[in-house]
Amino acid sequence: MGLFDMFGKSFDDQVNEAIKNVGATVPGVSDLHAEVRGKVITLKGKAESRDAANLAMQKIDQAVKADNIVNAIEVEKAPEPEPVVEQVSGERFYEVVSGDTLGAISQKFYGKAGDYMKIFEANRDILDNPDLIKPGQNLKIPE
Repeated sequence: MGLFDMFGKSFDDQVNEAIKNVGATVPGVSDLHAEVRGKVITLKGKAESRDAANLAMQKIDQAVKADNIVNAIEVEKAPEPEPVVEQVSGERFYEVVSGDTLGAISQKFYGKAGDYMKIFEANRDILDNPDLIKPGQNLKIPE
């Protein structure tokens, strides 16, 4: 696109052309579209990662002279890893992941969140408070 072409097109046309080009050339971005209000662009669509969403915004910023660009591209959440449960010499162990609570772990193993104190009591050597567990901790799960 030459300099004359850029000035000959409306701002909306410039944005639409940039969206089309960026959507076709930035990997990991899909359904890219924009809402334009004055000289403010709100980017929408889906991206496999935050890096892909940021790259799309940078490319639009390079292609169009906007007052502001809002990156509202939705980053698709990666699936949560399955919890690690180990069986060592008849004992069960569970590795805490982000967002876990003893109640939730108790629900998984016993079917009742209220049995969380069984897990807490079995892990007094590493836990001081049943409300303070950390990702990566390996908890004994008593029968």
